[in-house]
Amino acid sequence: MIQEETKMKILLCEDDESLGMLLREYLQAKGYDAELYPDGEAGYKAFLKNIYDMCVLDVMMPKMDGFQLASEIRQVNQEIPIIFLTAKNLKEDIFDGFKIGADDYITKPFSMEELVLRMEAILRRVRGKQQKNVAVYHIGQYTFDTKRQILSHDDQSVKLTTKESELLNLLCVHANDVLQRELALKTIWIDDNYFNARSMDVYITKLRKHLKDDPEIEINNVHGKGYRLIAQMGEEA
Repeated sequence: MIQEETKMKILLCEDDESLGMLLREYLQAKGYDAELYPDGEAGYKAFLKNIYDMCVLDVMMPKMDGFQLASEIRQVNQEIPIIFLTAKNLKEDIFDGFKIGADDYITKPFSMEELVLRMEAILRRVRGKQQKNVAVYHIGQYTFDTKRQILSHDDQSVKLTTKESELLNLLCVHANDVLQRELALKTIWIDDNYFNARSMDVYITKLRKHLKDDPEIEINNVHGKGYRLIAQMGEEA
């Protein structure tokens, strides 16, 4: 549950009046400041007038559908998290939503508890990015230049691939804590399907090899949850 002093403001757009009111009441009960609008046009006007922490948008809405609304929002703000709610479950629709810049996509019917859990996961990730705009990490005896994607140890350096760099950066953000598997998959691979999960396991193995010269560094599997980077950490902005 979100504490009062850190209450998040949510733009909720849903044309089904009963569902919209239920969602708004549930989110408010969970400590969010949720504002409900019945169509995309009204939602966009509200977005321009107010500051929100997240948008939860139904796809099929009158006047302006959720995809168009998200596109308009992205013209104004590239960073605000967006979750789509929809009865559509075709892969093409899901892909379209992610191409626009969605952070998550939930098909109806869904449990409101699941929605809140997904929202909280996204907000934790966003807050982590805001708090961890780090140029260089010191990982034990290693130096990780996040912008150049270079990992150095003594006088040896290796240029990481983009996915290696993104994954190591996430591990650093969550250093000595658990990096949730689903969070890593959705952040880097967008989809948490079986094949992407196997791909991530391969990249974890590669990172272990890159970091093997410091015996104090470990990347451990946390059963059923994800991974934990164990290391002495330092940062440079």
